[in-house]
Formats: sequence, C-alpha cells, structure tokens
Amino acid sequence: MVTGKNILTKQIVLWREGTKETAADAITVEAPMTIFVNGEELVTLLCTPEDMDLLALGFLRSEGLLTSMDEVAALRVKEREGLVEVELKDRSNLAARLYGKRTITSGCGKGTVFFQALDALRSRPVNSEITLAPEQARQLMRQLQEKAVLFKETGGVHSAAVADTKKIIFFYEDIGRHNAVDKIIGRCLLEKITLEDKILVTSGRLSSEMLLKAAKLQLPILLSRSAPTTLSVELAEAMNITMVGFVRGRRMNIYTHEWRIA
Repeated sequence: MVTGKNILTKQIVLWREGTKETAADAITVEAPMTIFVNGEELVTLLCTPEDMDLLALGFLRSEGLLTSMDEVAALRVKEREGLVEVELKDRSNLAARLYGKRTITSGCGKGTVFFQALDALRSRPVNSEITLAPEQARQLMRQLQEKAVLFKETGGVHSAAVADTKKIIFFYEDIGRHNAVDKIIGRCLLEKITLEDKILVTSGRLSSEMLLKAAKLQLPILLSRSAPTTLSVELAEAMNITMVGFVRGRRMNIYTHEWRIA
C-alpha cells in the first residue's frame, strides 16, 4: 500500500469476464475526527482528513453553537490525533446549551445533529429574491463536476460548493455529504461571507438535515444531482427554499418555489 493524505493506493485483483489481473486502485481515506469544545468532547465525525478546522467550525455553526468567529477564543488542530479543539468565549455549560437532544441522522457515517426538525418551522423563512436561469443551474453543476478531482480518482466522496449565479466560490469534497457542506460553511464563517444570496450545489441526496442547515443559514436555492426526501420537500416548502434535484444534462426537477428558477 502507498498512503497519501486523502488517497490510499492498493494492489487489488480485477475480475473481468472470467479473467483476473492485478492493478493499482485508488481508495479514499476515511478517518475519525473528534471535536472538543471548551475541553468537553462533543462529537466524532468520520471524514476525509483535510480542512479539519473548517469542518469543525462549519459543524458548530450548523448546530447553532457558533454564529461568528468573534465567538471563538482559540482553535487548535491536532492532525495526527484526529482532534480539533475549539475554545469559545462563552464558557457556559455545553450540555445545557444542547438541551440534551441528540438525533442520529440519515447522513453518511455517524453524522449527528442536535436540533429537531420542528426547529426549522420556528425559524424565519428565507426571504431572498435571488433567481437563477436553468442554464445557469446546469453550468454550476458542470463546474461542480469539473472540480471533483478526488471523486474522479476514487469514486468514494461527495462534492459540495457555494456559488453565486455565475460561478462557484468555494468547493470541497468529503466522504460525507454533510461534511462537505460543513467545510463550506466553515470557510464562509472564516471569511465573513453571508449566504442569503448564494446557492448550495451538491452531489448528494437532499435530506431533511441538509434542508435544516440551509434554513438556519438562510440559503435560498439548493441544487443537487441526486434526489430529495419527502420531509426535505415539506421543509423546503415551509421555509421558502427552492429545491432542485436531478440536475443532469439538460434536465432538472424543481420541487419547491419554482419562481426562483426563472
């Protein structure tokens, strides 16, 4: 085996129509990353071990434990140990802030969220007036696929990007589709980029927790190559979020608030 940060190359046996041969195969690296907040262990995520600081920040932002970098006193990444230590200026009891709620999601690995689906219905609906032409949506999906280098090598990761109406701004890949989105959120948090007029583009399934992330961040449009779920469609309808799935070639399915696809 030849190891790398995100890819491991292993000699395997290929079986093709009754014949066998050896070949080198690229396999995506999966590793645990544990987030500590104010000295308390919060969660362990299974991820692609790159940009762990962004993943930790994005996860905390998605869970409502963090809203800006002004709340962060210190951040330390211990790559060898797979640890990210975050110190918040608010030293109040972490368990109390989580309200004791922990829900296992339908995400890859052991993704966790600490809010309930009904929280989204209490949030303010997305009020963005941004619109996107169908060709712009297709172009953004093409850009996502062009940037998916790790996927092309391994076939084992998801891609996600945040974009304006013309181009991708930030792009990340990870074994977990939620992780890829959280890395984007962490990057936007670091660079103080707001998401109210942006578009989330992803290769992964649009499930309810993905919609909840978008609602909390006031993201108005979600584009995916994959399918939604019934609950995610209901939440998108309620939160005034435009959800577009199966963006492939010259077709797409607009599930909610089609007026933004102008």
